[in-house]
Amino acid sequence: MKRFLLFCLFLGGLMFALANFQGLANQGQFQSIVVDFREDVSSQQIQQQVQAIAQKYDTKIHLNSEFSRKDNFYTLPGDRELLQELKQSDLSEYVEYIEPAYIYEAFAIPNDPEYDQQWNFQKINIEAAWQQTQGKGATVAVIDTGVTRVRDLQQTEFVAGYDFVNDRREATDDNGHGTHVAGTIAQSTNNNYGVAGIAYQAKIMPLKVLSGSGGGTVADIAEAIKFAADNDADIINMSLGGPGESQAMKEAIAYAHKKGVTIIAAAGNEKRNAASYPARYPHVIAVAATDATGNKAPYSNYGAGVDIAAPGGTLSAENPQGGILQNTIDPRGGEVFRHLQGTSMASPHVAGVAALIEASGINHPDEIEEILTKSARQVKEDPMNYYGAGRLDAATAVQMASEGQIDVRDFLRWLRDNGYLNPRFWFDGGAIALLPKILMVLGSYILTIILRKYFPFGWNPNLFWGLTLGSSGLFFLRGLYVFDLPQWPLRVAGSSIPELGTAIQGNPALNPIFASVLIPAVLILFLLGHSQWKWLAIGSTIGVCSALTVSAIFTPTLVWLGSGIAARSFLLVNALLCFALARLALKTEEASA
Repeated sequence: MKRFLLFCLFLGGLMFALANFQGLANQGQFQSIVVDFREDVSSQQIQQQVQAIAQKYDTKIHLNSEFSRKDNFYTLPGDRELLQELKQSDLSEYVEYIEPAYIYEAFAIPNDPEYDQQWNFQKINIEAAWQQTQGKGATVAVIDTGVTRVRDLQQTEFVAGYDFVNDRREATDDNGHGTHVAGTIAQSTNNNYGVAGIAYQAKIMPLKVLSGSGGGTVADIAEAIKFAADNDADIINMSLGGPGESQAMKEAIAYAHKKGVTIIAAAGNEKRNAASYPARYPHVIAVAATDATGNKAPYSNYGAGVDIAAPGGTLSAENPQGGILQNTIDPRGGEVFRHLQGTSMASPHVAGVAALIEASGINHPDEIEEILTKSARQVKEDPMNYYGAGRLDAATAVQMASEGQIDVRDFLRWLRDNGYLNPRFWFDGGAIALLPKILMVLGSYILTIILRKYFPFGWNPNLFWGLTLGSSGLFFLRGLYVFDLPQWPLRVAGSSIPELGTAIQGNPALNPIFASVLIPAVLILFLLGHSQWKWLAIGSTIGVCSALTVSAIFTPTLVWLGSGIAARSFLLVNALLCFALARLALKTEEASA
C-alpha cells in the first residue's frame, strides 16, 4: 500500500506539471497580456479591477482599441511572470480569460529572387506548410531522365542513384525533364538564387530510366522502382507513362508499396478519359494537372484512375509564363530557368507534399495517400473526375499529418518557454501551484485509509476511479492541446466533479451546485445497492470531500459567492457533509454485509 501511495503521489505531481502544458500553440513570444472581462460584470466593477491592476503592478492597462469597449477587451504590457500572477489572482471571477497577446508575423517568404514567378506554390498554399516542415529526413526518388546538379540544386542533398539506360552509377540528365521535376520537389531554397522547391530539405535519389529523347522501357522503370524501395527511398515520383499495362511494373509497384514507399505518377497528357500507366496501377497516386486559374489543364487526362490534381501549368503565346518554372538544362547541357507544362510538372508537386507529410512523422503510404486526398480542396461540381479528391493543399496536409504529435524537442522547448527549466521557477513560488492538486489526491487517500480503519473494505478499481473523479479528475488532460480541435472536451475530461460546473467555459471559479454534497448524494442514492458501482459512488464522495477541503484553503472562489468567507464556509460545510455521507454509506455497507 505504501508503494502504491508513493506511486500515486509521483504520478500526481507529474500529471499536474503536464496540466499546465498549454500545447504547442503556446510557444510564441509576447510582450503584452490580454484581459477579457466578462460581459455580465458591471462597468464600475471593471474599472475598479483595472485600477487595482494598474496600482498593484505599476503598469498601464487599457482598452485594446476604440472597438474594444463592447467586449471589455483590455491589454497591458507584461511577461510570463506577470501572466502567472494575474491568472492566480482574484480576477478569475471577473474575467472570461487572461492570455498572452502573442506576436504573429507574416509567413516567411523565400529569398530566391524568381520566387514571385512560382504562382503554382501559392496555389498549393506552401508557405503555411513551411512553418511546420521543409521535408527534412524524407528521400524522394525521381524516376525520370536523370538529374543534373544545376546551380539551384547545389544545396539540395542527393543520395546515390543509378542510370538504368546506360548501366552506370551516375544518373545525370541529358534531357532536362528530370532535373526540372527534381527542382519542383527540392530545389535549393533561401539561397538568394533562382527559385524555390516544395520539400527543399528532402533528399533526391536520381534514377535515370528515360533517354535523352524522353523514352524508356518498362523493364528499366520496374527495376528502378525496386532499386528505390531497396535503398530507403520514402517517395517515388514518376512523371512518365504510356498506354500499355505491364506485369513487371505492377509487381515492382506492389513490392515498393509493401516496403513502405509512397508512389506518385503523372496521369498523362493525352486529354483522355483515363489515367495512363503507371498512374493507373493500384498503390499509385495519379495526378492530373491544373492551370493558373485552378481549372483542369486542357491537355490533362481525367476520369478513371485520377486521384488528385496539382498545378501543371498552361503555356501559350499570350502567356509564356503560365507554366511551371524551375532550374534545369537545355538540349546542349547548359543551365536555364524554363517554364514547362504537363502532368509531369503536376506530379512532383504531390511528391513534394508527400515528403513534407513523411517528414511530419507519417510513414505508411496508405496513410500518406489518405492525408493527401482528405486535405485536398474539393471541387463540388466535378462529374468527369477532372480533379480526383480535389486540388492539392500543402498546408492542410501538413496540418493533418502533425495533429497531436509532440516530439521531445517540442516538450523541452515548452519547458524552457514556461520557465520550468529556470531554477528561479522552483524557488520563487512557481512550484507552489503544484500543491492543490497533489493535496487533493493525497487527501482522498488519507481519508480512505481513515475510514477503512473503522469500516474494513478492500481496494478495487471502481474505488480508485471514484477517488480520482471526485478529487482531481484526469487533470493532466485540461492543459493538453490538440491542434485545431475544441478545448472544452479536454477540460471536461480533465475535471473533477466539483469542477464540472464551469469546465466548458474554462472558468476556474467553482459552481456551488457541483462543488457541494449534491452530486455525491445522488451517486450514493442510485449506486449504493450495486455490488461494484457502489465503490465508485463512495470513492467519488471521499474525493469530493478532499477537493472541497483543499479548495477552501487554497482557492475558495465560487460563482455567485465570490472568494470571501462565505465561499470558504460553503466549501468546508459541504466537505464535512461529504465525509459524513461516505461514513454513512460504509456503515450501511458493513451492516448489510
